[in-house]
Amino acid sequence: MNNIAAILLAAGSSRRMGANKLLLNADGQPMVRHAAILCQSAGLSPIIAVLGHESEQVEQALSGLQVDCVLNNNHTTGMASSLTTGLAALPAETQAVLICLSDMPLVTPSDIENLCAAFAPAQGRAICIPTHEGRRGNPVLLGRQIFPALAGLSGDQGAKPIIQQHAHLVAEIPCGPGVLLDIDTPQAYAALTHPDRPAAIHRYDHTRHE
Repeated sequence: MNNIAAILLAAGSSRRMGANKLLLNADGQPMVRHAAILCQSAGLSPIIAVLGHESEQVEQALSGLQVDCVLNNNHTTGMASSLTTGLAALPAETQAVLICLSDMPLVTPSDIENLCAAFAPAQGRAICIPTHEGRRGNPVLLGRQIFPALAGLSGDQGAKPIIQQHAHLVAEIPCGPGVLLDIDTPQAYAALTHPDRPAAIHRYDHTRHE
């Protein structure tokens, strides 16, 4: 897993949630801290957290962790500016980067380890995408050869169009169900914090994809 970094996207304003979701509790800690610890426990380094909305509060939530925080002053323009801000902060020796959403607390260290283990650009696996039951999810691992294309993104684009352009480099990696669930609405958060969490999340996930 040498020279695999993480970009932790933590700049959004959480409009659908109605409050900063990254500061909400996820298993006893702010959701953004949970995401950073996940990356840290999987051995990714460096971990670049891209901040924007309520940056001081989010940075405080990450205090004490081995995370480098960078500010995206253009975060209101969409995800692309956060991706390019994170890419610009990576060391030159970085061979791949895991693009992590800060609102996916059910992703596991083994999910990330499986993605990193599959990464083999010389064998045509420069983009590793987690899947569960045939559906693609996040986080996505991108090799260095994809970085120039990512740097050209603009507006609210994520990495999806770049992945589509480089479909021959994609490897789909089976992972757990957490790679499909992002917590971006009050309903999703209620399912996450429900006493019978697996059943509640299943009901929520079934409803949102009907």
